[in-house]
Amino acid sequence: QVQLVESGGGSVQAGGSLRLSCAASGIRNCEYFMTWYRQAPGKVREFVCSVGGDGSTAYRDSVKCRFNVSRDRAKSTMYLKMNSLKPEDTAMYYCKIDISSCYGRSSYARAYWGQGAKVTVSS
Repeated sequence: QVQLVESGGGSVQAGGSLRLSCAASGIRNCEYFMTWYRQAPGKVREFVCSVGGDGSTAYRDSVKCRFNVSRDRAKSTMYLKMNSLKPEDTAMYYCKIDISSCYGRSSYARAYWGQGAKVTVSS
């Protein structure tokens, strides 16, 4: 059973920093890709950043140079360090894992979502 547990959300003033964590379980011997999304009240969920199995990363333009995504494969955990936070970064942040295979079998391919971590940035 694959599970994602997020932590590290909270409230901070503009210009501050927070670090989110997304710990995955049940993914031993799997190949996967991890992504952070966010959803502000009344808005659609949007892509924030991602990290691939080879460590490659991608970011939405509005968070480039402020956010840093990383993963610790040994701990099956993805991190999101958010610096210079702005009020417009306020949202529920979700992690997602896209499993492409486990034990070399593509029959395990599936996506899973975390429960979300709330981030509030005040001006």
